Amino acid sequence: MFQFLLSLMLCLLLTLPAWGRSQERTVEQVLSSYGPDARARLAPFFDVLPDHFEPVAIKLVAIKADRRLEVWLQDVSGGWSELRSYPILEASGSLRPKMRQGDFLVPEGVYRIEAANPNSQYHLSLKIDYPNAMDRHYGALEQRGDLGGDIFIHGRDVSQGCLAMGDRYIEELFVLAHDIGLDNIEVVITPRDPRHDELTLPFGLPNWVAQKYDEIEVSLAQLSPAFPQPQDNVEAELAQKETVQLQP
Repeated sequence: MFQFLLSLMLCLLLTLPAWGRSQERTVEQVLSSYGPDARARLAPFFDVLPDHFEPVAIKLVAIKADRRLEVWLQDVSGGWSELRSYPILEASGSLRPKMRQGDFLVPEGVYRIEAANPNSQYHLSLKIDYPNAMDRHYGALEQRGDLGGDIFIHGRDVSQGCLAMGDRYIEELFVLAHDIGLDNIEVVITPRDPRHDELTLPFGLPNWVAQKYDEIEVSLAQLSPAFPQPQDNVEAELAQKETVQLQP
């Protein structure tokens, strides 16, 4: 019961204004405050994208086993190029999909960003639309009751079913998400990277979870390797300049 209440309280805090602020911030104020620095930090990664690249969509790929979040951009031509990747500082639970409130698991599957919170207790946050239609469908069939919710990509370095990125990185993600548009973002959360490691159904999970893995594989298959990605060199050059800044 204690763990359940703790999980509920931490997730609810993501939807509240941070303590100590005299007033709530608007998205516009956050973009004005953090936008210039965040865009400047991202500029070297944009510089190595293909010529005349015009991003119109984002695919965020969270690989739980690797604690890595990849940021892919889609050009107006339909092709995808990787902008950069981030370390996931914390993601609670194991390599299994979230099933119910209080299980401390990060969801797995293909999701969308449904909201942004400029007043998160965890600095800034982007809300994932868990439970989605598939989650609700099978949750109802299996009568699992409360499936949970309030799953975010956010700052700081603590997690109860969310992806904690640190404040510096969530600033970049928050600004980038608004520059391209929240409606144009897909979030893929996978236990392992199916491009290198086959997704197999863990023992004890229902067969329908394989449908989630199929969706993940279809989504990641869109990321064509045709264009060589040089951003790893850029990340190596910038690694010493980047530190994760946590709010007190």
